[in-house]
Amino acid sequence: MIGFIGAMQLELDGIQALMTEKQTETVSGIQYVSGRLGKNRIVTAVCGIGKVFAAICTQTMILRYSPTLIINTGVAGAISPLLSIGDVVVADKVVQHDMDTSPIGDPVGLISGINKIFFDTDKKTSDTLAESLARLNINTLRGTVATGDQFVSSTEKKTYLRDAFGAVSCEMEGGSIGHVCYVNSVPFAILRSISDKADEGATVDYPSFARTSAERYVNVIADFAENWRE
Repeated sequence: MIGFIGAMQLELDGIQALMTEKQTETVSGIQYVSGRLGKNRIVTAVCGIGKVFAAICTQTMILRYSPTLIINTGVAGAISPLLSIGDVVVADKVVQHDMDTSPIGDPVGLISGINKIFFDTDKKTSDTLAESLARLNINTLRGTVATGDQFVSSTEKKTYLRDAFGAVSCEMEGGSIGHVCYVNSVPFAILRSISDKADEGATVDYPSFARTSAERYVNVIADFAENWRE
């Protein structure tokens, strides 16, 4: 069982359209659609925007569906100058950039209790996703994805995320999904298509390109499902 989580319906429309034998269940206001994609059993869920919704969804998915792997898909803002709208990021690790207990001596981003700043994605899954992207000739960048409960739309903020965490892109759910997967010992991966440049033009670019950017990775997921082996 592979789990797919997106924040918005438009981020999962394409994947759900490819599924067969679909069944639905709603838990805590979140609809889980399970079925098959190619040879694999999968479950998908639209978690809602932000870290808390993402964490609720991920924990529920783990407890009710026991996925062996969770993949967070969706759109993101570009931090790296190497990324353009429509390009795709495969995360090597995620960080919650708005976690900050630095006034008491901790480094910014440290998660209290488990003493981690970065959560590593599953290398095998990330490698397989990257191979699918290469087969489809989609420009791809791997690196750190920064998560926070804010829509980044300033050059100053994106520069901070690059300098402080080495981030290549930013979004609002992946870090909390990685956090929940880590404490449950479930492998995870992050696949994000660029919808905006996370700068002063982001509020114009995002609504213009979010759907078309999300559609970029549907064929990637189909190719991944065809080639994935546990």
